[in-house]
Amino acid sequence: MRLEICHTTRYAYADPVADSVNELRLAPRTDERQACYQHRLIVEPNVSMMSYEDYFGNRVYSFTASDAHKELAITSQSTVVTRDSPIKRESELPPELAWAKIRSEAFANDNAEYLLPSVFASFHPTVAAYAGSIGVEGEGVFDYVQKASERIYADFEYKPLSTGVHTTADEMIGIGSGVCQDFAHLLLSVCRLKGIPARYVSGYHFVGDLQGRDADFEQASHAWIEAYVPDVGWQGFDPTNRNLIDWRYVKLAHGRDYLDIVPVKGVYRGTSDQTLTVQVDVRLATG
Repeated sequence: MRLEICHTTRYAYADPVADSVNELRLAPRTDERQACYQHRLIVEPNVSMMSYEDYFGNRVYSFTASDAHKELAITSQSTVVTRDSPIKRESELPPELAWAKIRSEAFANDNAEYLLPSVFASFHPTVAAYAGSIGVEGEGVFDYVQKASERIYADFEYKPLSTGVHTTADEMIGIGSGVCQDFAHLLLSVCRLKGIPARYVSGYHFVGDLQGRDADFEQASHAWIEAYVPDVGWQGFDPTNRNLIDWRYVKLAHGRDYLDIVPVKGVYRGTSDQTLTVQVDVRLATG
């Protein structure tokens, strides 16, 4: 399917600010499941932009708005063709061999960056106890991650504004609800505690109908995870919607947790009195 995405981030300041230095991770990736055919960034005030690839292979754009300004608007426009990627489970190892491979020292060393706890995907005792309640019971790695994803979906309420951007996995358990970022961080923790490499993914989820009309509620960016299944590869799981990743998902970036792939981040000189608004529109392309 061909999806068109428009993502606008707008900062309005009470007084003029200057020397605004920013990093953007808003360019859709191209991989075996999706191809980015067009991507355009529009920044007001007008700035010069440079780009580079970060450690995780994400495309990063950076700029500095040096002159005084009372508003900063960043619009990312993309056209992405996505497809359902068949899960090649015929290559999956038998459960006992897969878990033995995961527990090997060589495997742990090769995947260390996606096995260690991180700021938001913590190994707090509360998280460890929750992970321990999800038994393996002879299941393969893929089935275990899918079961953990479904368990998180069932155990926690999706509730906007119940958590903040800095909420950790253990705090989310205590609250009992959260948003997609929180669901993803908890699933990361559960996977890593079981020795399964897992990474945080940012992107978009098309939620309109198949006729191309917009969804009848406010859209937003989305988050899910990818877990590494031995001899199968990286597979996507969305605990917020109890889904495997299909054509409705557009991937922007991946990292150890949200801190690695904040879509828009920066610093500036001036007042702290600011208002942030974000608008996201994901629709089926017409014509």
